[in-house]
Amino acid sequence: MPTRASFTKASLKEATSNAKDTIGYGTKVVGGVSPGKGGRTHLDLPVFGTVKEAVEQVKPHVSAVFVPAQFAAKAIIEAIEAEVPVVVSVAEHIPVHDLLRVQEVLRTQSRSRLVGPNCPGIIAPDQCRVGIMPFRQYTRGCVGIVSKSGTLSYEAVGATSAAGLGQSFVIAVGGDPMPGTTIVDSLRVFFDHEETEGIIVIGEIGGEQELRAAEMIRAYRRSTPNPKPIVAMVAGQTAPRGKVMGHAGAVLTARDVTAAEKARALEDAGAVVVPHPGVMGSTMKALLGR
Repeated sequence: MPTRASFTKASLKEATSNAKDTIGYGTKVVGGVSPGKGGRTHLDLPVFGTVKEAVEQVKPHVSAVFVPAQFAAKAIIEAIEAEVPVVVSVAEHIPVHDLLRVQEVLRTQSRSRLVGPNCPGIIAPDQCRVGIMPFRQYTRGCVGIVSKSGTLSYEAVGATSAAGLGQSFVIAVGGDPMPGTTIVDSLRVFFDHEETEGIIVIGEIGGEQELRAAEMIRAYRRSTPNPKPIVAMVAGQTAPRGKVMGHAGAVLTARDVTAAEKARALEDAGAVVVPHPGVMGSTMKALLGR
């Protein structure tokens, strides 16, 4: 998990509040980026005019993008061009044509990974936090959580904390239709992550990430002698077709498979599918034999 972060921001109030919380959590924040304000200090940290300047001077592992949707793509691309290893974007409703441009830039390189947009971020409890998640309910432990829904990831965190398991790493991949990091990408991390003993996957209507995840889970369980237990849930069982449910990616179109079909695919692959996040902690605890 990265230990340094360079905060790229256009909305000073929100970025400042988040930076204070993140610093208080123990994450090493090394500076901020605000166009036209380079050379100043804020929160006793240097402010740079560009991400490139920040990379040259403080070498951050992460750029946290707290920029409104209409400007977010430019900030994300700036961080990718500066080769920041991890870029986290929390903005919702980034224009589709902007997301297409971001995806095109991502495909031309291999040094940067985008988490989001439209996500609360990533966190390794009691180690590092980059995002907007309500961090006080997180506890360091053994369960890796990947979720398309930020809110449901919080529910899974609450359930695993209540069960005494805690979390090793939580990745909210975001609800937009073109995420920088997918459920499959996150599963690859969890399969090899030593602190992760069990995995929770939370999907929802829209797209086919869950189907690709099911394929990967099936292959993993067939090829691994002692596979880590996987608990899964797919939200949107009663969602009507054609209605956006909460955010841009959560819509069941005529060509999409339903939440129930996704849940069946995950179950057939070997995941234990649960009806709601409240039982994720107890189910995982039983699977781990705790």
